[in-house]
This record gives sequence, structure tokens and C-alpha cells, in this order.
Amino acid sequence: MTVIGLILTGLAALIHVYIFYLESLAWTGPAARRTFGLPSAEFAESTKSLAFNQGFYNLFLAVAVFLGLVVMALGSTAVGATLIFTGAGSMVAAGLVLLMSDRTKTSAALKQLTLPLLGVIALGIGLAA
Repeated sequence: MTVIGLILTGLAALIHVYIFYLESLAWTGPAARRTFGLPSAEFAESTKSLAFNQGFYNLFLAVAVFLGLVVMALGSTAVGATLIFTGAGSMVAAGLVLLMSDRTKTSAALKQLTLPLLGVIALGIGLAA
């Protein structure tokens, strides 16, 4: 189960790197506008600085998970797992906040929180065994 947890949290981190790209680097482009349902290019431009900052939050969560994966691979299970649980757990928490704050974003929230949640559960079971 540990390996499954590591794979799932690693995939979740990759998704959050992509979210970082969309929010911080491509916010005004058609892919980000379509993905986030932005009503116009003008709206995207006016919210660009907010999205830029938010994108970095997603990147930092992914970095925590990636560092945890590396640290675990190097043999320090407790430190690595702590980093993974912190990064992936924060992804889950952010997805829950999105879900509770705006039900029209249910699909996005579930995409954001499902993989890290499954990864945290699997990693927890694997480490407890």
C-alpha cells in the first residue's frame, strides 16, 4: 500500500504543478480560461495577480510532496512521510474548502482532492502495516 500511496500522491503533485502552470503562467490564455470557466479575457486580465499568487500555493504543495518522495527514497521514512502528508493533506483541505464554499465547483474540487486523499489513505495504511 505504501507504493500505491506514493504513486497517488506523486500524481496529485503533478496535477498541482499543472494547476500552477495554468494559474501563474497561462492564466489569460484560452486553456486556463476554459479550464476555470473565466467569462472573458478582460476578467482573466483583471484577476491575473490573484491567480498568479494562488498558482504558487499549488506549486509549493507539490514541492512538499516531491521532496517527501525523494526523502523517503533516500531512506528517511518519517521525514519523507511528514512532507507528503503535509503537502497532500493540504491539497485535500484546499479541495474541501473549495467544495464547501462553492457547490458549482464540485467537479474541480473533486479533481483537486481525490488523488491526494486516496494517496494519503494508502500511504497511512502502508506505513501502519
